[in-house]
Formats: sequence, structure tokens, C-alpha cells
Amino acid sequence: MFMYRKVIELDKPWTRTVPFSLGVVGESRILFTAGITARDSEGEVVGKGDMRAQMEMCFQNVGDVLRAAGTDFGNVLKWTMYTTDIDEFSKNADVYKRHFINSPASTLVEVRRLIFPEMLVEIEAVASLP
Repeated sequence: MFMYRKVIELDKPWTRTVPFSLGVVGESRILFTAGITARDSEGEVVGKGDMRAQMEMCFQNVGDVLRAAGTDFGNVLKWTMYTTDIDEFSKNADVYKRHFINSPASTLVEVRRLIFPEMLVEIEAVASLP
């Protein structure tokens, strides 16, 4: 049985080197993003040691995936955010609250580390498509 599945692709060179998609739309017209980190368009980590800068970049990158799929922050149903320092993350709450449109569900988890030691934040979203 064929199920609708569309991989969301961005024109960022580093994305061609990883074995996963930054976003996938399923039959239910729901977008599931990958864990999005603070990488620039070349794949370099932005804001090493700077939680706020990494949070800003993560949300910018999530926004890129949302737009590429034809949706926006207002259609996010759920956020999951991972950080290596929940206290530092919480000090920058204004960054994520700007993107919490329409009261989405949310989970914030502190983890020991992320895929690269200089990464402090990883964010994923589930969004509906119009």
C-alpha cells in the first residue's frame, strides 16, 4: 500500500551529507522535523558557548524547514527542545516564547550532551500543513 511521504529538502550543502531528512510530511499532512541544531548554511556550528545565539539559530533553521514545507510557526502543534543546560536555556525564554504561537504543546529536556560537544541546543517541531 502506498502512503504519501514527502521529504523536505533545503538548499544547504551540509544537508546532503547526513543520512536523515530535516523534515518529512506524512499522509496526514503533518510535518515532523528532525532535531534542528544551530548550524549555518555550510553546516558550521553557530554561537559556540553562547546559548542565546544557538537558540536563535535553531529557531531560524526550524523556520526554514517550516517554510519549505509550506507552513509556519503558527501551525506548530508540538515543540521538543533539548539542551545541555536547562538553567541557561530558561534564562533565554524570550527567544523561544516568540515562536510559541497558538499555544503549542511543548517539552524541554536537559541532556548530558548532543551530537557535537559545542552544540548546546536541539529543537524539533511537529506542525500541521494548510
